[in-house]
Order: sequence, then C-alpha cells, then structure tokens
Amino acid sequence: MKLVITDTIFDEFPDVILGVVILHDIDNSQNKPEIAEMLRQAEAALSGKFGGVPVIEHPYIATWREAYRKFGAKPKDYPSSVENLTRRVLNGANIGHINNLVSLYNTISLQHILPVGGEDLDKIVGDVLLTRAGHDEPAIFLLGEKEARPPRAGEIIYKDEVGAICRRWNWKEADRTKLTQETKNAFLVIETLPPVPRDTVETAIRELADLVQQYCGGTVSTALLDKDNREIKLK
Repeated sequence: MKLVITDTIFDEFPDVILGVVILHDIDNSQNKPEIAEMLRQAEAALSGKFGGVPVIEHPYIATWREAYRKFGAKPKDYPSSVENLTRRVLNGANIGHINNLVSLYNTISLQHILPVGGEDLDKIVGDVLLTRAGHDEPAIFLLGEKEARPPRAGEIIYKDEVGAICRRWNWKEADRTKLTQETKNAFLVIETLPPVPRDTVETAIRELADLVQQYCGGTVSTALLDKDNREIKLK
C-alpha cells in the first residue's frame, strides 16, 4: 500500500510538498487531558500569528484559496481545512475533542497554519492517490453529511480503490476512512504550497510525529513527498 502524488498534480502545482507521518500499532483510545490543554493553548496563541491580518490575506491561507480556484472550487463556499479551522478559532470557538490523533493534528495545524489530516489505514483499500477526479468517481459520504455525492470531475482528491477519501484537496474527509478511538494504524498528512518554506513542513512533521509517539505509542515514521519523491510505502 502506497501514497502517491500523481503527475497531474505536479503539472499545476510543481512545488507542493506533503509531510507524512505513518503510524502502526498505536493506542488512540486513552483519555489524555493534556492533549486538550495543548489544543487550547494553540487556540489562544493563534490571533498573535495573524497580527490583525484578515484570515483570507494570510499568505499560508491565501495560497490554498488560489489553489482551489485553479481546480474550480470557490474558496468562499469550500474553505480549505486550515482556513476553516483558523476562522472558527478566531471567531471565538473552541475546537472539539474527537480523539487524540485528531486533536494532536489540529494543534499542529493551528501552530503552523498548515492543513493537516489523517486516515485509518485499516479502512483503506489499495494505494492512496492524490490526483484529479475523473468523470465517473463513485458517490461518497463525507463527514457529517447524510447524502452520498460524487466528486466533481477535475477537482483534486485523495482516493483509494473504493473511492475518494478526501474531497477538494483538504476541504472535507470521507466518513469511511476517518480516524476513531479504535484506530490502530493510520497516516497523517501535512500539506504545503509556496510561500511556505520547506523547513516549516519539516519542523511540523517532526513535531507531530513526536507528539503521536508520546501520547499514542506504536511505531512512527515520517517522509516528505515532492516532485523528486512522489510516493511512499504506507503498509
């Protein structure tokens, strides 16, 4: 089982970098109050990272708005995961605790203003591709939605052999492969586009891996995918 960035992505986004954390035999079920406290601290520090700049004008968020426009998604209607997360916090909301892995990656997302997501490896079928959707993608249930809908042709998606597992690049994940307290094997992804420096994603991925190792145990490894290294073994 591999994670692969297909050539069609690099045709339009040659400088995309994915930081990947691969997790095996973890324990995501324990109640760890200190994880929620870290998330609260990241929320409290967020406004200082914007310095009064509107959310959509921050360069790390504006780059995703432009990327979404390139594949035909209106960022006003479909904000990237990092825009949605930061906007909620800056509007005064606390991010709810779903499970340890999700709270840990949300903490890193807020600390670095980068999109972060994850999937349960045991629910994946075949390889995972970051690619453009075709004209015959199967309908999928997204998190929190009651109606299954197919991706639009041309939008960027993560998919396996069954169907899409995340739509509009990092907008919303599928219910089928979501992380739960029962998750034992998983992969987490941090995504960057210019102007984010390479060392920023390197730092973020190292911090995320260290947190997961500390609080969930198991075997943890990391990798960076870019135009020179387009795939990584997940399992």
